[in-house]
Parts: sequence; structure tokens; C-alpha cells
Amino acid sequence: MSEAVPPMAPEDGWQRVNKLSMLVQLVRLGFQAIIPAVFLLYSSASDAKNLSTVGPIIGAVAMLVIGAVGLSTWLNWYRLRYRVGDSDVKVEKGIISRQARSVPYDRIQDVSLEQKLVPRLLGLVQVKFETGAGGKDELALAYVSEAEGERLREVVRALVEGEQAAEPAAQEAEDAPIAAATPPGRTLFAMGPKRLFTYGLFNFSLVIFAVLLGAAQQFEFLLPFDLWDYIGSFFNNEAVNDAGTYLSSLDMFARIAAILYALGVVLVLGVSTGVVRTFVRDWEFLLERTAKGFRRRRGLLTKTDVVMPVHRVQALVVKTGWLRRRFGWHGLSFISLAQDSGSANHDVAPFAKMDEIAPIAAEAGFSLPDETEQWRRASPKYYTDKAMIVGAVVTLVAMGNIVFGNALAGLAIALLAAVLVLREYFLWNFDRHALDPAQVLSRRGWLAPRLQVASRVKLHSVEIAQGPLARLRGYCDLRFGMAGGSFSFDGLALDDARKLRAAVLDSIAEVDFAKLPR
Repeated sequence: MSEAVPPMAPEDGWQRVNKLSMLVQLVRLGFQAIIPAVFLLYSSASDAKNLSTVGPIIGAVAMLVIGAVGLSTWLNWYRLRYRVGDSDVKVEKGIISRQARSVPYDRIQDVSLEQKLVPRLLGLVQVKFETGAGGKDELALAYVSEAEGERLREVVRALVEGEQAAEPAAQEAEDAPIAAATPPGRTLFAMGPKRLFTYGLFNFSLVIFAVLLGAAQQFEFLLPFDLWDYIGSFFNNEAVNDAGTYLSSLDMFARIAAILYALGVVLVLGVSTGVVRTFVRDWEFLLERTAKGFRRRRGLLTKTDVVMPVHRVQALVVKTGWLRRRFGWHGLSFISLAQDSGSANHDVAPFAKMDEIAPIAAEAGFSLPDETEQWRRASPKYYTDKAMIVGAVVTLVAMGNIVFGNALAGLAIALLAAVLVLREYFLWNFDRHALDPAQVLSRRGWLAPRLQVASRVKLHSVEIAQGPLARLRGYCDLRFGMAGGSFSFDGLALDDARKLRAAVLDSIAEVDFAKLPR
């Protein structure tokens, strides 16, 4: 919320962020000003006659801008303060128009620490008070020292949990080492450079081409020629045309070799990009079991430190890819009340074997299914209807292409229709759901199966949903209400769904949610 507040006056409990946060702000503004500054200097230097006249003016303006930015940065720091009160966390900021944000403890789900590159070099962290709602409802405090960030996290979490927290003095917090604020935990999972490299090989990405294209658009004015005209003239060049004629004159083996070479280049670039992105995101990945819950740290340029209390883990997700599955690699994530960089899922073992995942799941109070699990299938009518609808639409498109003379495209689309219909049959064979005394389980997917396991006592509601076709055919979706995520069994026979709903509701009714830990 935003509200007018009176001018600051000395009050007990109010604190300012670290003074080095001003330097972080200046560095950030400096990077933002690089492109306009280069553009201005380039435009001035293009006319050497005016450079001697314009140069001093540019220098004077630059000095005035630097002074104004420095003053504004200091005022922003001076007018920003925060306080950890008895019932909420409050932050006030603003130079002319003052704003106050307060988040009650009953809305705070977790407190996480994040370090981007420049704050990390200065020993600073950003403290995020997560409410589980995302977006503007989150409260962030940038930047405080690492020790102060740890202190804030421990104090606020203790107040959220209803514990009595002894808050150390601010100066003591500044001087205390981080290890003293956060006791060491028991390592559950870690990824070293070798594991990260293997993980990166499976994270194929072509984002490098998007980055190069964006850079070309941003810095085109610095080039001594028009980039897009140059590209167009390049492809219209006689040498390129001659090269195309030469390639068309080659035999089939040479053409295949050229295509394979081009695909190889794309493959190498995609794999290299995936490896780099993996190292940047998951460098020094470490998952520990501490007295406060699961603590996960990772990151090379931006380091994150997240603690997930065990009782706030609502469900777990085990997923894989069609290729990595062949090598036995899977990923484990938690569905929690808090958020993980904009997602409801917390990655806790993104690249692991099943024998590494099982102990982590057990620490969270879940058990993975075994061969004795009583799996059930959805109604065959659900997949039959999906196959008929998809097949009919794609077949009509294929027939349209054939009628208008594009027989080859029509035949290709008809083949696609057959593949999509066959896919529904395979999904009916592989999609499963189950209900055991403590959990609800769902396994979906054929080439890359996805397993989701939720605790029955942590579900909030159970809903039977039917569309017009589902009502006519006698099947439905069974949807489970869960804080922090979604969970459903799709295409169940109506009688089966009613039995499952009754069993889960009995489990929910036995729990007094007011007595559960927050």
C-alpha cells in the first residue's frame, strides 16, 4: 500500500540500509548510461568541425548530470529506512513523495537472500520477504550486509513462526560472521563442476542467437554500414549466388554432408549455451537440512540463499526429459507456499539419480511410489474424445491442402493426425493416478513422465469439474486445492472420482488446520 507519512524523526527500531548500496546504485546507473553516452560521443565525433565546440558543452552537462545523480542517490539512501516491528515489517522510502509499505507476519511465507554480481563483490545482499502472491505484493530490501541479512531472516522467521526471537544489536549483527548466524546443516545434495557440465549437455538452448540479434539491433548505430542492408546485399551477392549454384551441382552425398555440417554448428552452439547457462545459474549448488528446514544455495553471478521450512512443503514433483531419462537423470522440486524466482516450484535436486532423490523426499515427509503402488487409469472415453477431436481438426486441414493442390503438404498433415491420435493411446497406457493412506500421486507423460506427489492432510479442497462433453460421456477432472500450486487427476470416471474425493475429504476433515505449524 502507499500512504503519506510524516517526515522522518528519530525513532527506536528504524534502520537504514548499508551505505555501500549507494555505490551499487551508481554502478547500475552507470551501466544504463553507457549506450546513450556512446551514442552521444559517436554523433559528436562524426562531425570533427563541431567537436571542439560541442565537447566542452558535453563535458559540462555530464558533470551536472553526475552531480545530480550522486545527490539523488544519497537522498534515496537517506530517506529509505526499515523496521522489524512486533506485528509487521515496514519500509518507508521516497524523497518528495513518501511511501510506506508494511507486510504483516501472518502474510510472510519466507525470507530469502539474493546477491547479484556487484552487491556480492561488496558483501551485500537483497532481503526478500515473500508473501506467496508474487509481483508487487512482495517486499524487498536492497541492500544490507550479509550478516544483517542473516539476522533479519532469522528474526523475521522466528516472529512468523510465533517464537521468541532475541534480536541482537545492529552493530553486533554487522560484525558477526555469517556462519554464526546460520548453523551448518547436513548436506543432502550438491553439484560439482563435473555434474554441472553433464547437466549442461542436456540443457540445449539457442538463446545465443536471440542475444546476438538483440545486440545487433541495440548497437547498429555504431556500425559504419546498415546491418540489414548488408545482410540483404550479402545474400544477393553474385558470389553467394554462385555458391548456391555450386552446391546445387554437387551430388547427394555432398549435399547431405553440408546439411550435417550446418546442423553440427547449430548443435555445438546450442550445447555450449546450455552449459554456460547451467554453470551461471547452478554454480556451487548445495542443498542442506538445517534446524529451520531445507536450505538451498546456488549461483555464479547472482547467488540465491533460500530456506524452505519442512512443514511448508505441500508437494513434490519429479520430472525428466525424453533424452536424460535414458541415462537415469531426473529433477526434484518442491511445491511450497513461497516462491522461487517467480515460480511456485523450488528446485532442490535439478539433476540427480532416483537413489539421490528418494532420501530428500523422505526428509520432506514423502515417499516415492514403488512396484506395489495401486495405480489406476483414467477413463478411456476421455482419451478417445481427445483423439477424435484432434484427429478430426488436423484431418480437415490435410484435406483442405489436398483439395487446393498441395498434395505433399496434405499427406504430411494427415500423417501428423495419425501420430497425434496414436499419442493419445500411449498416454492412456502411461498416465496413472493413485491414492495411498497418506498421499495422492499422479504420473503423467510417455516420453518424459512427470510424477507429482501431494500430502493428503495438506490439501485444502477437492473439486469435481465437468465440461459439456464430459457430462455427456460420464467422466470428469478431480482437482485438489493446494497452497502454492495446482494438482488434478484428469479424465476420471465419475464414480471413481467420487470415491477418491470422499476418501481425501475424510483425511482433510481429521486435521485441525489451526493447530498445524504455519
